[in-house]
Amino acid sequence: MSASARGFKMLDPLTWRTRARRAAFLLLSAALTLACLDAAPLHAQNIMRTPSIRVEGRIPTVGPVIAPRINADVAATAASGIDRTSPNLRTRSGCGYAYRNSDGDCQGQPVRSVAGSSGKKGNAGPRSNLSQTAALGLRTVPSEIVAEIDGSLSDVQADALARRHGLARLESQNFPLVGATIGLFRITDRRSFETVRRELATDTGFRSVQPNYIYLLQGQPEVPTEGDPAQYALAKLRLPEAHTLAHGVNVIVAVIDSGIDVKHPEFANSIIDSFDALASKEGPHVHGTGVAGAIVAHARLMGSAPAAKILAIRAFGTAAKGAESTSYVVLKGLDYAAAHGAQIVNMSFAGPSDALIERGIAAMAAKGIVMVAASGNAGPKSPPLYPAADANVIAVSATDAEDRLFPASNRGSFVAVAAPGVDIFLPAPDGKYQMTSGTSFAAAYVSGLATLMLERNPALKPDGVRAILTKTARDLGAPGRDDLFGAGEADAFAAVTATIAAPAAPFVAASEPVAAAKTSVPPDEPATRALNQPPATMAADKPVVDEAKHSSAQ
Repeated sequence: MSASARGFKMLDPLTWRTRARRAAFLLLSAALTLACLDAAPLHAQNIMRTPSIRVEGRIPTVGPVIAPRINADVAATAASGIDRTSPNLRTRSGCGYAYRNSDGDCQGQPVRSVAGSSGKKGNAGPRSNLSQTAALGLRTVPSEIVAEIDGSLSDVQADALARRHGLARLESQNFPLVGATIGLFRITDRRSFETVRRELATDTGFRSVQPNYIYLLQGQPEVPTEGDPAQYALAKLRLPEAHTLAHGVNVIVAVIDSGIDVKHPEFANSIIDSFDALASKEGPHVHGTGVAGAIVAHARLMGSAPAAKILAIRAFGTAAKGAESTSYVVLKGLDYAAAHGAQIVNMSFAGPSDALIERGIAAMAAKGIVMVAASGNAGPKSPPLYPAADANVIAVSATDAEDRLFPASNRGSFVAVAAPGVDIFLPAPDGKYQMTSGTSFAAAYVSGLATLMLERNPALKPDGVRAILTKTARDLGAPGRDDLFGAGEADAFAAVTATIAAPAAPFVAASEPVAAAKTSVPPDEPATRALNQPPATMAADKPVVDEAKHSSAQ
């Protein structure tokens, strides 16, 4: 072996170790360099993932955010007075007004389901979908349709017409308000509404067809209580001042709602007629009683039009978690109101865009009847609800004692004005009282304001009422009109003052106690009257100074 070869072999381990050390050093340096370079992208990747995780986290919360706003309108729990469960499970009660189960069978009693999420596999999926549908106001009575039919048909012929198309006629009647015969039908098989609608489009016996939509009351009644807490709405609306000019004498207000406790002391001599569009045997309900009280209370409390006359129309029946109605029944209520002299109609309920109800409202407007509705309690993410969003209706949103918008109040360009609707003290069934919230009661106050205006000028048209209410409203929120408060909070005194009085006419006897009470009530009479004391005069008849002090003190 040559020296060079031997040298190579002797140096080979050293060379290898040297090269190995260098290689290890280089690799370590490279690794550190790459680690430093990779630190920022790795951190950025985490940041980029975060929005993805948050978005996924938001999705399940959509239901809980929307659902309570819907449910808060119509149910109460012992703990908070607000039902937080899904509204899609509320079902109808009683066959008298075509509330039947999904198979169309009469149950003989309210059909009840467990509210909220169910542990049963068969309920979880459909319940969730229906909850989202309910949030959009698109609920319908399963397997039912409402249709205009040929008015010349007899009942026998109408039944035969229905059978030809696999339908059962539940009821039908002529509605003078819309000049048509409308029938309520049940689909006797599993066909969808769209399938049936296409089939009926070819039969001249059917002139229009639509689902039987469901409407929900827009209040959230709590447990009835006793006592006489602050009626802050009186001062907010400047009602004591307005009542120096008008009390609502000789004006008829139709309240289309749930049952009203017509025997409540607050309604003495105020209910001129009652009509049950459901043909039910239910007793009075907290919602309807509260709405009527916001308008006409005049014993311990004071409504916005204490001398008005109430046409009590029950169109909403008790369901599992509240009260609800349908297109067909609401039309019955509108038709009755128009036929019995209603000058103002209060509609403290909400539902979807409904061609049949739109037709009825247009006919009411053509007759010069003022219509007021709750904007809805579905919250800021809700689409417009009806009838409030109808152009012929005065839509009212709700505010609290601090002039803040009721969180559940619907927003939109259709809102005309706002009025107090949070923590409102109102009558409840059985001579009791309740503290409640909702756009329902804000609408009722405005219906009373319109009543004062019509007393002052009976010739005033619906457009004139709207114009005065919006022109005289006290601006809230962003300057000028906005989608939360409309033109602002209604001002009763300014509105009644701005109403041009009609030529003087003699009052009927019903108005005489009002004038007499102003001179007979001592100035120092307590503003609060116990229910067991005879309501000789209306609270609205007390001196204005005493009313103002009462409101401020409360």
